[in-house]
Amino acid sequence: MSHHGGTDDLGVPAWDFSTNSNGCGPCPHALSAVQKADPSHYPDPQYIDLRQRLAALHGVAAGRILLAASGSEFIYRMTATTAHAGGHTVCLPLHSYSDYAMAAQSWSLQAIHDPAPAQLLWACEPSSPLGQAQPGLAAWVDGLQPGQQLVLDCAYSPLRLQGQPSLDAARLDKVWQLWTPNKALGLTGVRAAYVIAPASGVSGLAVALDRMCPSWPVGTHGVAMLQAWCSPACQEWLAESLPVLREWKVRQQGLCTSLGWACLPSDANFFCARVLVDDMPRALAQLRAQGVKLRHCAAFRLPDHVVRMRVMSPTAQDMLLRAWEQVG
Repeated sequence: MSHHGGTDDLGVPAWDFSTNSNGCGPCPHALSAVQKADPSHYPDPQYIDLRQRLAALHGVAAGRILLAASGSEFIYRMTATTAHAGGHTVCLPLHSYSDYAMAAQSWSLQAIHDPAPAQLLWACEPSSPLGQAQPGLAAWVDGLQPGQQLVLDCAYSPLRLQGQPSLDAARLDKVWQLWTPNKALGLTGVRAAYVIAPASGVSGLAVALDRMCPSWPVGTHGVAMLQAWCSPACQEWLAESLPVLREWKVRQQGLCTSLGWACLPSDANFFCARVLVDDMPRALAQLRAQGVKLRHCAAFRLPDHVVRMRVMSPTAQDMLLRAWEQVG
């Protein structure tokens, strides 16, 4: 099985539940913008217009916006910058995206789950893989000491279907916010991200991060996607997709329950389920052979019998049901 969800050595799954992309996507406005982008020219190396648009979307100063080739690229860059500054410890959520730990390992930083002694803290809300609030996140922010930096991965914030964020505006201004809109727009094949720096006290670190950044981290197609993300048309499409996803989620969880699977609580457009089978890798391989892919959660430090799945259309759900009936 592949380490990540999505395309694997068998190609693109016909019914791909394994990523956390918006099941209503792709957003037609963003897709059109990407398709019309002219890749025969470099984008502006300073991304001045793009930074201004992103800043206006979030109501912050343009100087707080940093660009990144992807969320993963920034994870590695932030970790490298922390190591260069003399950091030696990184705090991770108990269950989290593997690149947080892999980046720490690549720079020989110790990964722990206690925020107090760490120089770099990673958080994600709604979390992956569980889609839940991160326990104690507000207390983490309130307890930040000089020299500590907290990065909040906002990948699934636009796809929140219920619940409330743990951080208010004042606390958000104290953390680094990492945004990767390709998931919300259903365009995971376009890699581009941006970061909102804390409101104050990090100018030196922001300069260091900029110096660690390669030239043109975001290509023409990524720029087109991020520009579209800032448009009213894309934001309206996203808002209209959320009630559809809520309806689909209720149906999908009901289907899983009918199969004897135990669905875990989730605030996002994906959820985890306990599936009691004797050989989970074999069962997932049998599903994959029928064009259906789920995400095995062993890499997230969850038990072997737990899978993660995004919310998909009723047609896709019915294909999951048919495929599961053939698993033996």
